Amino acid sequence: MEPNTLSPLMQRFILHFGEMGSRWGINRTVGQIYALLYVQARPLNADEIADYLSFSRSNVSMGLKELQSWRLVKLLHQPGDRREYFEPPKDIWDIFKALLEERRRREIEPTLSMLRDALLETPASADDKHAQKRMREMYDLIELSSSWFDDVQRLSPETLSSLMKMGSKIKKLLDVKDKFRFGGEKADKNDKADKEEKAAAASAAKAKE
Repeated sequence: MEPNTLSPLMQRFILHFGEMGSRWGINRTVGQIYALLYVQARPLNADEIADYLSFSRSNVSMGLKELQSWRLVKLLHQPGDRREYFEPPKDIWDIFKALLEERRRREIEPTLSMLRDALLETPASADDKHAQKRMREMYDLIELSSSWFDDVQRLSPETLSSLMKMGSKIKKLLDVKDKFRFGGEKADKNDKADKEEKAAAASAAKAKE
C-alpha cells in the first residue's frame, strides 16, 4: 500500500464509523478521524490525518480537539519531531467506558439536574402533582442506572468482560431467585389461610357450646 492511502477494507470501516458516529453524538468528520486512528498501526499527526481522509487541516484540528474532550484520543510526541501525534486508548474497554462516561456527562446529568429542580417545586395543581409523581419515577430509574454505571466504571477490563459474558447465567440466577421469592410468598399466604381457617373453626365450635 502506498503511503497515506487506505485499503478498501479500511475505507469501508472509516466511512461506516463516520455514519454511525452521529448516533453517538459525534459528527461524521470526528467519527472518521477516530476510526482512522483506531485502525492505524501507529500514531498519526494532523497533516497525515488530513492527507488520508482528504479533510482540511482546520477540520482535522477541530475534530482532534473534540476527540480529546471525549478522552478518545491522547496526544504524543516523537523524539526529534515537534509535531503532535495522536492515538486512541490501547484497551477497547477504556474506549467503551470513555464513550459511556461522556454521553452521561452531556445527556444524562443535565436531565437529572432538571428533574431535581422540578421535584423541589411545590405543585400548583392536581395535574402538577401527578406530573411530579411521574418525574420522580423517571428520576429514580436514571439514578439507579447511574449508580450501576459508577460501579461498572470501577471494574477492571477483565472483570467487566467476564461479567458481560455471564449475562445469560445471571438471568437464570435471577429467575431462580424470583421462583423462590414467589414460592415463599405463596407458602406464607397458604399458612395465613390455614391459620384463618382454624381460627374460624375454633370460633364456630365455641359458639355451639
